[in-house]
Amino acid sequence: MLSTTPEPAIAASEPTAAPETPQVREATAYSAGGGPALLAGLLGVLAGGGLMTGGIALADGAPTGARAALFVLGLVLALAAALAMTGLNMVAPGEARVVQLFGRYRGTVRTDGLRWVNPFSTRVAISTRVRNHETAILKVNDAYGNPIELAAVVVWRVEDTAQALFEVDDYERFVSTQTEAAVRRIAIDYPYDAHDEDGLSLRGNAEEITEKLVEELHTRVGAAGVRIIESRFTHLAYAPEIASAMLQRQQAAAMVAARQKIVEGAVGMVEAALDRISERDIVDLDPERKAAMVSNLMVVLCGDRSAQPVLNTGSLYQ
Repeated sequence: MLSTTPEPAIAASEPTAAPETPQVREATAYSAGGGPALLAGLLGVLAGGGLMTGGIALADGAPTGARAALFVLGLVLALAAALAMTGLNMVAPGEARVVQLFGRYRGTVRTDGLRWVNPFSTRVAISTRVRNHETAILKVNDAYGNPIELAAVVVWRVEDTAQALFEVDDYERFVSTQTEAAVRRIAIDYPYDAHDEDGLSLRGNAEEITEKLVEELHTRVGAAGVRIIESRFTHLAYAPEIASAMLQRQQAAAMVAARQKIVEGAVGMVEAALDRISERDIVDLDPERKAAMVSNLMVVLCGDRSAQPVLNTGSLYQ
């Protein structure tokens, strides 16, 4: 019988598991200058062609074996020179060549220009330039369970070419998938707006959240030999179904905060007015009239509309 006991949920704050130790790391492959190798190859082809031509051009009285040997020697020399020139590679700036010999990793060529390596090896070009990856707009629930939409852009580059090619199946797709997973993880761990003033939130603590996103990405894509240079959120908003309600909540919170500031300022102004009246002995106010003045001043200072003055045609107490 199947058990109906729910599995324990993984805590949101649980750190991402560290990547396994890579089986292969980048090393420098042996390579020689391409200019001398190209010149030697051309000279070999020319020399071989000359020997073949000389063997064919020998007089009919020359021994047949000598003519054949000269022709074969020229052919072998020309073919060997041509084969050697297949080891020439053009390496552009911001690019590398991963060298394999019979399936075994032999190193990486990062020196730009014309380079020569073992002609029997296979060379795979890989870009080491800085790249951008922008995620699609993801819809997830934040730490409070509110559905939100967010997207991020990640600036990255290949740091270890051997890990990028041999540790993961497709390093570009790997970075894309892990970036999406990291963005979702950060969104689940933190709320859009924190109810606690000391808590971190996606909207209120952009710099701190960005640093945590970079750390999360670095942990996830380290197995692919990729270095994260920068990461930023490009889109952050509540989901459409709750956007209106959350906007009203934000407006209410802003209104309450504004009212608090207004009341604090009004109390200070009333206190200053009463102190100045007492210091200059302008009028002697009893507690009842002082309370009335405070009430009138608070209404004037805290009201949404301009005060409508009332003219008193009688005495002060009528």
